[in-house]
This record gives sequence, structure tokens and C-alpha cells, in this order.
Amino acid sequence: MSIPDLNLKELVDAGVHFGHKTQRWNPKMEKYIHSIRENVHIINLNLTIKMLDEALKMIDQVVSKGGKILFVATKKQASTKIAELASETNQYYVNHRWLGGMLTNWTTINKSIKKMKDLEILKSNPDNEFTKKEILKISNQHEKLVKSLSGISEMKKSPDLIFIIDTKLEHIAVSEAKNLNIPIIGIVDTNCDPDIIDFPIPANDDGVKSVQFILDNFKKVIMSNKDKSSEDNTKNE
Repeated sequence: MSIPDLNLKELVDAGVHFGHKTQRWNPKMEKYIHSIRENVHIINLNLTIKMLDEALKMIDQVVSKGGKILFVATKKQASTKIAELASETNQYYVNHRWLGGMLTNWTTINKSIKKMKDLEILKSNPDNEFTKKEILKISNQHEKLVKSLSGISEMKKSPDLIFIIDTKLEHIAVSEAKNLNIPIIGIVDTNCDPDIIDFPIPANDDGVKSVQFILDNFKKVIMSNKDKSSEDNTKNE
């Protein structure tokens, strides 16, 4: 197990402690709030460190057994970052729009993925005899499907773990994961309900630095498992 050491200064520097304005809070987050500063809730970072550590251990447990994680973030300031992380660590992601049934109606979603791949072949075939208008229509259909499905195009079954940035915004994803008993790690800002998340991380889910800090630690854990796996394979050769 290779869990990064977390320290308070790093979290403060990343702005992890900044919650929302007090009028936007969810009372269920009260136990994670340290104080109020200029009408903004300040998150108790001692609890954040403890709960982030638990989340990292869960990631380590899943990845060490060859399990797969689905990263979900459709908000602009996080969408590119989770796509990059998932791609670099060979995991799955949804970063454009959560389509209803992405987990609970996999048969239908799988048909859409097949259609996306078929359209890719169709539009790139130099021997096709489509008009420019028809090619444009095919390209538009393909692009729309790519935005929604490219991050899960190789997913053959339900993920072993789902990580969600902004659990309030991604409430449909939360609901579907709960329905299938898939464990959820989620960043819960002061306007979220932490009780519906298996491994809540009380933290700023809007700040770019805050999100990046958490993702960087996730990456360290996943990559350390890949490195260990490579070492084990080398020893066994």
C-alpha cells in the first residue's frame, strides 16, 4: 500500500477549505464545518485529511485487485482534468453529460457505443460515396456520441468504484451507483449531502487547485500500484 502523506499546509495552499456562502449550505455538512469567514463556511481540514486518507485507501484496495474506477465530473473547471487522469491511469470517465442509464441501462448505452464506433469507421472510409451534407450529418452524430461516451467506450461492465466531483450536480450518477451498490467516493462541498456518499471528502469542489490536489493524490495511488505490478511481473519472468 502506497498512500501519500497528507499535511495541512498543502490543503490550505490548495484552497481545499473554502466552502460556499453560508446561505447555500446543507445542514448535514455541519459536522464538517470549522468556522465562518466573511459569510463563507470554512471546512475542517483535519476531517478532510482523515476522510481523504480513507478514500485513498479504498482506491488502493480496488486498483490493487485489478478493479476499475469511473471518474465523473461534467463541470467545466474539472471535466478536462478527470479525462486526463482517467486516460493516464487507464480508468474510465464521464466529463461531458451524464446520460440517464449510463450504469443502470447498460444494454442501451452499449448500443450507443457500438453506433459511435460504427460511425467512426463510416466517416473515415475513403471509399464512401456520401455527399458532403451526409458526411457532415454523420460527423455531427459521431462527435455528439464521442463527447458523451468516449470515456467509457472500453467499459465492459459496471465499474468497481465511482468517483464524483460535485455530488449535488451529478445526483443522477449518484442515484445510479447507489442503485447498483457501487461504492462512491465524492467531493462534498458545504452545499452537498454527505450521507449518501460512501467515502465523502469534505472539500472545495469548485476551486481548480483544490480539485487538482485531490486528483494528484489519486493518481499517486493508482500509479504506485501500476509500478508495483510491473515490478512483480519483472520478478516473475
